[in-house]
Amino acid sequence: MARLRKLLMLKKELRQHIREIKRQFSQQQLEELSFPIIARLKSCLTNAKTILAYYSLPDEVDTRQLLDDLVAEGKTVLLPKVIDDENMEIRRYTGRQDLEEGILHLMEPIGEPFTDYEDIDIVVVPGLAFDAEGHRLGRGRGYYDRFLHRKNHPFCVGICFDFQKVAEVPVDEYDIPVDEVV
Repeated sequence: MARLRKLLMLKKELRQHIREIKRQFSQQQLEELSFPIIARLKSCLTNAKTILAYYSLPDEVDTRQLLDDLVAEGKTVLLPKVIDDENMEIRRYTGRQDLEEGILHLMEPIGEPFTDYEDIDIVVVPGLAFDAEGHRLGRGRGYYDRFLHRKNHPFCVGICFDFQKVAEVPVDEYDIPVDEVV
């Protein structure tokens, strides 16, 4: 129990540290810092047909234009939708008209749930911090870890700003690492 408390405290401290760094950047600066990251990510997505990504928050690597570009290329783009305190569904995204504000005030897709998980070629995962081993620190609710806890989850790419890459992310048995960090 003491180990779990210590781990939770380390995660909380790292989340706070990254949030403090993010506050030093304007929205425009973060958008500009996103361009080279998205360019590197695009090379990972070339052969993927079905991509699970996310619609970025203002303090995350900006994925909004990328999503529209992928749809224009004919790729199937999927986004998560939070349905309760523990679960998210996956839904198809065909454009910004598919979005509405969800229960956590995130922009989320409104279409029918997508359940053919084996068709997903790659998952683009946000995070507050990543380390060289692919360990990821999320926002603390565990949605992605629960979703990725499936036996045969697809290839996962974490994307973040350089200042979000840290020496070590504290992890527990439920944390699922990504395969690559861009």
